[in-house]
Amino acid sequence: MASIGYLTPLTNLVEPDEQVLAVAKAEIAQGVQPADPPATDPPAADPPAADPPAAQRPVATGAARVVSGVLLNLLVPLLSFPTGDRIVDRVIFGVAGRGASGSAASTLRYARRPVPPVTSLEDTILAVTDRRLLVCASGPVKLWSSRADDERAAAETRIVWSVPRPTVADARVGWHRLNPKRLRIEFTDGSWLAFTVPIAEPGKPLREIAAALTGR
Repeated sequence: MASIGYLTPLTNLVEPDEQVLAVAKAEIAQGVQPADPPATDPPAADPPAADPPAAQRPVATGAARVVSGVLLNLLVPLLSFPTGDRIVDRVIFGVAGRGASGSAASTLRYARRPVPPVTSLEDTILAVTDRRLLVCASGPVKLWSSRADDERAAAETRIVWSVPRPTVADARVGWHRLNPKRLRIEFTDGSWLAFTVPIAEPGKPLREIAAALTGR
């Protein structure tokens, strides 16, 4: 679906006197991501288990655990090992964002993080107005969709995250490895997050987002 298909629903979502300057359908880039925000309601801690006898304790160094985790991630992708995930992401995709827990990039990424069980796909839409940076989610989209399906998904678009424009320190589109059109949005708290579009799609909408945020 072209980004222009989201212009009308976004115009209806913002304040009556707020002007939409740029719209782009994009995805958060793959790679190492900012930390998750702090949990609001941490689960109750289980009582500590008694230590096993020394003879029953597994002997493994931190390095051995990391190497084992990376191998498991590569050989059995359905198994998840956090440290292995991060290393595989860094090696294959590089760094796609930085930010402490609760930073702007952290909360933005979390706002578009699928919540298991994932039963449908949604487009991520970036929009810049004369006041805010908006991150939106469409209604459910289909892999093979008709025009009516696309229009229905666009009509169900909702804002999932926003910040005032002064919160954005910089935005630019540039090369990252083999990708010539990756948008990097930097925030005044020092965090940042990258967005991409498929190689076959034009990078102009991302450049328009960067230009609207920076005035360049």
